[in-house]
Amino acid sequence: MAPVVRFAPSPTGFLHIGNARPALFNALFARREGGRFWLRLDDTDTARSTAEFAAAIEEDLKWLGIVPDGMFRQSERLAIYDAAAERLKSVGRLYPAYETAEELERRRRRQLGRGLPPVYDRAALKLTPEERAAFEAEGRRPHWRFRLDPGTVTWDDLVRGPCHVEADSLSDPVLIREDGSYLYTLPSVVDDAETGVTHVIRGEDHVTNTAVQIQIFSALGAPVPVFAHHNLLTTASGEGLSKRLGHLSLRGLREAGYEPNAVAALAVLTGSAEAVRPVSGLDELASLVDLAHVSRAPAKFDEHELDGLNARVVHGLPYAAVADRLAALGVAPERAEAFWEVVRANLTRVPDATEWWRVVQGPVTPVTGETPDLFTVARESLPPEPWDTTTWKRVTDAVRNATGLKGKALFLPLRLALTGLDHGPDLAGLLPLIGRERALARLRGETA
Repeated sequence: MAPVVRFAPSPTGFLHIGNARPALFNALFARREGGRFWLRLDDTDTARSTAEFAAAIEEDLKWLGIVPDGMFRQSERLAIYDAAAERLKSVGRLYPAYETAEELERRRRRQLGRGLPPVYDRAALKLTPEERAAFEAEGRRPHWRFRLDPGTVTWDDLVRGPCHVEADSLSDPVLIREDGSYLYTLPSVVDDAETGVTHVIRGEDHVTNTAVQIQIFSALGAPVPVFAHHNLLTTASGEGLSKRLGHLSLRGLREAGYEPNAVAALAVLTGSAEAVRPVSGLDELASLVDLAHVSRAPAKFDEHELDGLNARVVHGLPYAAVADRLAALGVAPERAEAFWEVVRANLTRVPDATEWWRVVQGPVTPVTGETPDLFTVARESLPPEPWDTTTWKRVTDAVRNATGLKGKALFLPLRLALTGLDHGPDLAGLLPLIGRERALARLRGETA
């Protein structure tokens, strides 16, 4: 049977590079195995979920090349969760508890003081109907806990191998808050069961949740999916990623001019057995991803490494892939293709091309230094147009023969005069774009 996977972000902020990792792992797994990929918006937190963030999630995934086979919102499925909750209540697996947060904290401190694990003691299961009625009369509303079966919960993880969690070491989790709203756990299980999810691929921070969710699947009579818990991305310094790191949001990376294929490759290949390298698209990336070869150690996302990888991607981009972006940057369409072929090897990001278009188009203030004879000879050596890639050699050969200068003493002053910079693309390609009129003016020391 073809696998079904899902990515389930909360629309409470912009996706960051750490969110891209599970999104890509799921989308690439579905692509590689011929399966289906669901986008599920976990938007039951009505106070923090917004339509803006929901739209941004779809936009960011599309930028990465991820197009879901289907999408739905948890806020539209509350009746389904209510029905599942009633089923769990009817079989005694979901029970009301009336302790306040302060009471639970005092109890937790007492247990720690005795050297005991701070596990909920199930006092609510011992309440009589009269005691429950008394709490209700006080105005207390119950929260609802899932009663875990004792014993060891096991599963064969596609990343971590055989896994087990002792259910006795866990507190019965709260599934429904006092106000009747759902926490993450129950809706997630119900949705996975209802939509036929066969593989749950997510971060290793959910390992303990998995033990609880396996028991909920079983209690609802639903098949238990296969689980895979991959390592998490951190910053280069080891700090965990979060939505507050706006500069590492997918939106921020896109606006900064990074290529989606570079972001995707680094987000997925970092912390795996595969070397980080440029890819042509998600099909190639899917062929490289093997969950069994994902490391157990944290995967550090280095922005400097992203710059290097992005540059390698940009250097390989054909003109057709950037034509619209160059036009948006103000590059004249009739010269854009020749310009791109000359400058792309000097770019880290496509928007960096604006610096070199300024050099071509001007105005540039030349740096002419202390060698006026060199510039006089250079001006006299400029042939009539049209110019091509041989023009630069003809000019420098003439200057060399007339002055005896060579190497850096010859080329650097000419570059500084013609571009105002001490580095840049090969002048054999750049000089014809600058043109004779501007070149002549700059060699005279004029801003042009």
